[in-house]
Order: sequence, then C-alpha cells, then structure tokens
Amino acid sequence: VLLAAAVCTKAGKAIVSRQFVEMTRTRIEGLLAAFPKLMNTGKQHTFVETESVRYVYQPMEKLYMVLITTKNSNILEDLETLRLFSRVIPEYCRALEENEISEHCFDLIFAFDEIVALGYRENVNLAQIRTFTEMDSHEEKVFRAVRETQEREAKAEMRRKAKELQQARRDAERHGKKAPGFGGFGSSAVSGGMTTAMITETIIETEKPKVAPAPARPSGPSKALKLGVKGKEVDNFVDKLKSEGENIMTSVGKRSAEAAKVLAPPINMESVHMKIEEKISLTCGRDGGLQNMELHGMIMLHISDEKFARIRLHVENEDKRGVQLQTHPNVDKKLFTTESQIGLKNPEKSFPINSDVGVLKWRLQTTEESFIPLTINCWPSESGNSCDVNIEYELQEESLELNDVVITIPLPSGVGAPVIGEIDGEYRHDSRRNLLEWCLPVIDAKNKSGSLEFSIAGQPNDFFPVQVSFVSKKNYCNIQVTKVTQVDGNSPVRFSTETTFLVGKYEIL
Repeated sequence: VLLAAAVCTKAGKAIVSRQFVEMTRTRIEGLLAAFPKLMNTGKQHTFVETESVRYVYQPMEKLYMVLITTKNSNILEDLETLRLFSRVIPEYCRALEENEISEHCFDLIFAFDEIVALGYRENVNLAQIRTFTEMDSHEEKVFRAVRETQEREAKAEMRRKAKELQQARRDAERHGKKAPGFGGFGSSAVSGGMTTAMITETIIETEKPKVAPAPARPSGPSKALKLGVKGKEVDNFVDKLKSEGENIMTSVGKRSAEAAKVLAPPINMESVHMKIEEKISLTCGRDGGLQNMELHGMIMLHISDEKFARIRLHVENEDKRGVQLQTHPNVDKKLFTTESQIGLKNPEKSFPINSDVGVLKWRLQTTEESFIPLTINCWPSESGNSCDVNIEYELQEESLELNDVVITIPLPSGVGAPVIGEIDGEYRHDSRRNLLEWCLPVIDAKNKSGSLEFSIAGQPNDFFPVQVSFVSKKNYCNIQVTKVTQVDGNSPVRFSTETTFLVGKYEIL
C-alpha cells in the first residue's frame, strides 16, 4: 500500500527516501521530481494523484514530507502515518534544513523502518520508535569488552618487555659494557620485539628531559630561600616566582578559580547580561560506585541600561535528569511553570540596575553512576618492591568540553620521582607536596578517553584520594536562556551570556 516515504526540497530533489517495495532509484527520483509540478498553487490539499500513484504530503518549512502510495490505499490511515513521520524528523534533526537531514539520514531511515514494514504501518508511537532505535546489542557489548581486555593485556606485555630491555641496557651502561642484543624473545620474534622495545624506549627516554627542568626552574636561583623558610618568607618566595612567570597552584579549589580566569575570554557584554554558573561536588569510590554527587546552578542577571529593566527571560530546559528548579521569590512562579519565562510578579516593576541578581537556581543530587560527567579508574598493582599504577579517564557526558583538566594523584614520600611509562597529555611532579599532576588541556567528544601509567615504590592505598579539577564553558544541566523580550510590546532584546561549569570537590577515595 505504502510505496515510499521521502523528504524532498520544494523543487522535488530527494534528500532521504525509503522504499518499502522494489523500486529503482531512477523511478523514485522521477516520481519526486514530478511531485511539485502536480500541485496547484492556492489550493489547500494534503494529497495529489496521478494515473498510477498518490502523493500524500506535508510542508515543513523549506521541505516536504511525502508518502507515495497506491491509489486504492486508505487516505485517512495514510494521513495518520504521515503525521507520525513528520513528528519523527525533529527528534533527530535540530533544524529542518537540507544539510541537517542529510547528516542524520541513517537515523531517519532506521526510524522510518520502525513505522512501516512491507508497505503497511506498524502499531507504534513516537516513544516506542525512540526506544527501538536506541536498543543496544548485548553481543556487541561482550565482544567490545573482550577486545578491550585483549588490547590491555597486549599493551601490558609490551611495556613489561620494554622495561626488561631498558633495565638490561642500564645494567650494561653501569658496568661499562656494550648494550646487549635483543635476545630472549626467540628467533622469530626478534624483529617485532626489537621494534616495539625501541619505540617504547624512545618514548620513555624522551619524556624525561621534558619533566626534569620543571622542578629545577623555581628551585635553581632561590635554593637558599627554600631551606627553613616559614610564614611571610614563603609568601614572598611564591610572589617572586609569580613575578618571574611561574604559575603557582596551591589547591584544587584555587586551581579551578585560576583556570576560570585564564579560560574566560573578554566577553562583549550587552546591556542585558547573564551569568550561568554551575558547581559540582562529587565523591566516588575507587571501585566505581558513586557515593554522592551534588550540583548547584544559578542564572545571574545584570542589567546596565534602565530602559531594558522591564524584561522577561525565555528559558529552555532540556534536562532529563530530574533537576529541582527554584525561582527568586519576586519572580512570577506561575509564569515560569506554564510558559518557562522569568518575569517579576508585578509586571510594572523593574529589575535592579547595575547589580547581579540571581533569578533562577537549580540543584541535582544523585547516586546514579551514569550521571558522572568524567569517570576516573585508578588501578595500582604491586610488582615486587614497587607499584605499577594505571589510571584512565573517560568522558561520559559527551556534550561537555572540559578545559584545563588536572588529575592529581598522591605519591608516597621519600621514594623519589615516578617512572612514567605511557601518557596521554603532560604531567608535573610536585616533590614538595608528593603529588603527580596529570594535565590535559581539553577533554571532549573527540578526546573522550586517555590513560597514564607509572611505576614507583609504595602500596596501593598510597595513591588515593585522586582529585580532579577542570573548568568548562558548557553547563552540565541543559538549561539555557534562548530569548529576552520586553514586557511592553514583547519586542526582542539583545543579550549576552557567560557560562561556567566549575569543580568544588571531585574525589575518588
């Protein structure tokens, strides 16, 4: 009954088409090209017929959603099917434009297949279509888990062999002998083992010069000041380092504030300016369980021109995590609940001028592990007298972009510097505070995971708690101000927005 479903332009060019019976490409393109020429302008029909087929269509801005059916199909059922097709498209496409439809073409085709099977409509609604298209495959998850395990084991074996070769080379240099050959792998594996070992040795050796000067720079010219200094002398020393261009960070909380200042570019502030700020406090167990996560957010309104003092903010809340919202007592709560607009209870009154006013705040408290924005997996394992530590991160909330990420791992005191095996990003070793700081400039959807491996003398408990700090220009809860209008006349007002997502506490215990 239903031959094809297509999204085409006003000129009849096919963007996406799904055929439910055997049809050639030239046939469907010919049918769609003929479709705009058949429509009579000025008549408000939802279908048009030819000798062989019927077009049932719905205009969508610059596009048409078209169903091509046989002439004996039930047009009432076809209209109902068309309505469901039209509701599916905005689920996957943010804008009803040609490039957006093309980008999500496969998502749309999969959804179309859930609506129609073999030319007849299935008994489904929009929620069921969303569920069916998002279903995961258990077999695929098992396969991926096995493959990741195999890759980790292969990497661990490669690093172990590389360490053995490096140790043999150091022993040879210590005794003044020539470095031994790459024996012990069997004749067939000499070339492969040698290549891997040489690459890994190069990585390990080249990493050392990069890090060695870091503690030497501040301590070089001011070595005498570090011995037995207390109180104000410490501050003077820190100030001197700052004046010489050193970036001194004293704690995780201060680091976030410093990062926010560095990150924030000069903002072109309009007469109506909004600050959207969120702060997260998170405590995780080392085995992955989320003990507590609490997030507080607020929209601060700053008006610098009194002619824009009587306005309303149009808020878009796309959060699906169950955030609790609370408006300021002077804000009309009913208006916000029904129309998602922030305005004063008395429309004749004005917002304060030249001062930051908190108009909306929200709170999210959860122990749901899937809500963790950035997961940290720290895995120390004892190896003789030393400890091999593998630590990896993964961005779970892919819409975020985290900047100036610093993952701080405590180290045992009095055992020297860690030996870095493999690292994504850079690291700093703070010998005074016995900390290893793993620094990553950006973590986003393109760079969502990474790992660090190092060895040092100690016990597994010595490397906890791991602390994380970052700053982001995208907020975690999807709450945004999309439009500002004046109370009188409802005319739009230009506004600027500054968004910050900070860390209050982020610990893996």
